[in-house]
Amino acid sequence: METQEKVLQVLKASEKPLKPGEIAELAGVAREDADKAIKQLKKSELIFSPKACFYSAK
Repeated sequence: METQEKVLQVLKASEKPLKPGEIAELAGVAREDADKAIKQLKKSELIFSPKACFYSAK
């Protein structure tokens, strides 16, 4: 499974917004890879940031 898919699944399963470190830990990927995936997903408008440094799926 691709990193973006893992990150998106973690965010969809979460009931609250998560920090990048939490996302990486739950997805089982490196923090750097999670950061790249978050950036791409945000650009694709599949996720959003309800407050600084927290992310949630739309």
